[in-house]
Amino acid sequence: MPTSTSLRHAGAALLFFAASLAHAQYVWIDANGTRQYSDRPPPSGTPPHKILKAPGRLATAPTPEAKAEAAKPAEASKRAPTLAEREAAYKERIRQREEQERKSADESARKRDLAARCEAARDARAQLASGIRIRRFDANGDQGYMTDEEKAARTAQVNQVLKDCP
Repeated sequence: MPTSTSLRHAGAALLFFAASLAHAQYVWIDANGTRQYSDRPPPSGTPPHKILKAPGRLATAPTPEAKAEAAKPAEASKRAPTLAEREAAYKERIRQREEQERKSADESARKRDLAARCEAARDARAQLASGIRIRRFDANGDQGYMTDEEKAARTAQVNQVLKDCP
């Protein structure tokens, strides 16, 4: 009569084999030459010689054709970059980022200067158009007032600056 221990071992072995059958697994080589593992069957266009394992079929070694096709993309693929190459690429990315930051800082400074220049030109135009007497100082420090011709010339200069303003 079998002992309870041997029955337990037999039951465990039976469950183990049943579980492995319940979990179907497929192995095939895809179009890129990569070995694929899945619990679903391979795509319908996969040739039978590329299917390495399927439920109800013993696992087979890949055929010479499948090995050759799997090796082609590996040969054609680029080798992994060395540490020196990765370091050089990193330094190049850092240099490009710094250059981009410098360009954006220059652009923002240019926009700030343009906004300040436009604001000053608008103020000057408003002052010139107000009709009040505008005092000016010459090279010797002597005080005088702008004539109408000087106001017109200065207004033309201010309008020229304002053409570039948004």
